[in-house]
Amino acid sequence: MSESENETGATRREFLQKSATTAVAGVAVSTLSYLPSTAAGLRNIIGANDRINIGHVGVGVQGYGAHCRLLYENAQKNNTVQVALCDLYGRNLKKAQETTKVADNRLYKDYRKFLESKDIDAVVVATSDNWHTDVAVSALEAGKHVYVEKPMCKTIEEAFRIHDAVKKTKLKLQVGSQGCTDQKWHIAARMVREGKIGPVVVGQGSYMRNTGNNKQWAKGVGGEWDTYGRYDTDAGPTATGDAHVDWETFRKGRGPKDWDPDRFFHWRKFWDYGSGLVGDLFPHRLHPLFIAMALPTTGLDGFPLRVSSGGGLYVQKINPYHPDRPDREVPDFTNIQVDFADRSLMAMSSTINEQGWQDTIRGLKGTLYFGGNSVKLVPERSYADEAEEVTEQNNGTGEDIAIHESNWISCIRDGKEPNCNIDIAVRVQVMISLAELAYRQSKTFTFDPATRKYKG
Repeated sequence: MSESENETGATRREFLQKSATTAVAGVAVSTLSYLPSTAAGLRNIIGANDRINIGHVGVGVQGYGAHCRLLYENAQKNNTVQVALCDLYGRNLKKAQETTKVADNRLYKDYRKFLESKDIDAVVVATSDNWHTDVAVSALEAGKHVYVEKPMCKTIEEAFRIHDAVKKTKLKLQVGSQGCTDQKWHIAARMVREGKIGPVVVGQGSYMRNTGNNKQWAKGVGGEWDTYGRYDTDAGPTATGDAHVDWETFRKGRGPKDWDPDRFFHWRKFWDYGSGLVGDLFPHRLHPLFIAMALPTTGLDGFPLRVSSGGGLYVQKINPYHPDRPDREVPDFTNIQVDFADRSLMAMSSTINEQGWQDTIRGLKGTLYFGGNSVKLVPERSYADEAEEVTEQNNGTGEDIAIHESNWISCIRDGKEPNCNIDIAVRVQVMISLAELAYRQSKTFTFDPATRKYKG
């Protein structure tokens, strides 16, 4: 697409860059901030009439199902078009191309070549976790806004690489924890800031699943992530055409050199490429709870001071594809305990039992309970004369990925901060990264935000 001039004579790219550098402070708390429905409203938004070109790096299960497909379905509403795709596996590219209608000459296997494209304004990063940082930082340095799937990255060092790149470029980064766009968490944050529950004591949440049963195991179907997406037995590094996999790039020098389709197609089970429950499911609660607890996001405030984690691999031990080896390295049950300067947070996650804790924020004067689209405040007995029982309803759309994407796109245009912006994301990623270390090393870790150092 050519860079046509707008009414002021600025090019389309200059227009979008200008909107990216006019960020306002604070978290965007409205999921209704995406494009207005009237032409007059559109004309009043900077860059609203300029189409945003989106490219994708990683178009597997999440990249295709949650992003290529949804962005294509909402392209007219968002005023976007998908112009380029990048993946290490040809069949992933072809499947995504069928939906997005991207041209043959805009399919890439090397993200560096992909990022040389001048017409890409924004990039969705949905690779394996071990590649999030390199791709996201390179995209930012190439002048492109970024939507990166959760977890944002693998390590604390990587988290600050992304943080520093966002701050330097002033581009818009959204982490794919769509719960941050569910308004009930923002309703709770307002109630906390208004002092309705007094000082916060502890936030609590869980994200639980029960994947697989005896009948499925008997058929060779395993637990969480074993049935996640495709498992093509004819694919690999020696295969030709669309069956070819760039295994060496994928593994990034980690893990076995020999081709292992289980590690490629089900990479979330292995520490070298993913983080299991800690990275895949914990973000669904940690980011929203961070918002709801009204934790600060400026300066050195809001970072965890101490993190511990436990759990284990209790059930999902049999590998349906390789009975002679363990199914996974990551646990099938885990928990996390996080201490901040003035409050704590607890969360647990499982793939072997679906009964979780009720999402809750406990304060000195009252407790907030989350149920469906409502937030209920129940006063503590000793503060019954200071706090009033009340239930506030949320009429929003819940945890909707399409709305979360639209929030990111609108922020590219209007300069506001996305609902899961870098200031929230870097603090939560410190929790996630330390939780992984705490579990794997059976230690409690402390963190110093002034030095960005941790020890356990």
